[in-house]
Parts: sequence; structure tokens; C-alpha cells
Amino acid sequence: MIRKDKPVTVRGETRAVDAYISTFPADIRVILEQLRKVIHESAPGAQEAIRYGIPTFMFHGTLVHFGAFEQHIGFYPTPSAIRAFEEELRPYPHAKGSIRFPLDKAIPLDLVRKMVRFRVEENLALAKAKG
Repeated sequence: MIRKDKPVTVRGETRAVDAYISTFPADIRVILEQLRKVIHESAPGAQEAIRYGIPTFMFHGTLVHFGAFEQHIGFYPTPSAIRAFEEELRPYPHAKGSIRFPLDKAIPLDLVRKMVRFRVEENLALAKAKG
């Protein structure tokens, strides 16, 4: 059974994300680890943290967040990424800055990869503009 309560917030980079993932059943842990791996592959050098009680990847600022919930995996790539991939996101419930990937369907990892790369480029451009 997936937790319905608020996720545990733990301090410390990778250990905190490990601790978060470890609280879920094995089938959900597999999905979360796949998502984590795709994010790392798409954003080499990104740092892990827990923000808002869920795993967060930082790369020149916040990159993306993800979390597991009772019926879905939440993915939070910012509103700009949602707008940029609006057409590809049509099959998934989404809002201004969030996407819900239902647990009974495969996560579209190629789409996640593209969104993360988009966010990397966006954050690099913002960092360059700031000097």
C-alpha cells in the first residue's frame, strides 16, 4: 500500500532521496529509481535534495521534482516545460507545473528525458544571463 500521508523529509543529499524511495513498496521503488536514473543521465552533475518533502534535482537552481502518491507518480518540471511539451503531455493529467503519471501505465521515460534536457538548457541560459 502506498502512503497517503505526507512524505518524510530527511536532510542530506543522496541519502535523503534513498530514504524517501525506501518508504515505498518494491514495485513503486523500481519506478522511482528508473525516473531518478533518467534524470541523472539527462542532467549530468545535477545534485539531489529533498524539497517540499519530495526528491528534487538541482542544477543551476531547481531543475525538477518527483514523488509517489496513491494513484500516480507526480513529476514537476516547471510551467515552462509543461508549455513546451504540451502536445506530448496530452495523454497525461497535467496542470501548470505538474504531471501525473498513472501507476497502472508505463512512465514515458523518453518524454521525461526530453523535459529534463529542456530544463537543463533553460537553467544554463538563466545562469549565463545572470553572469
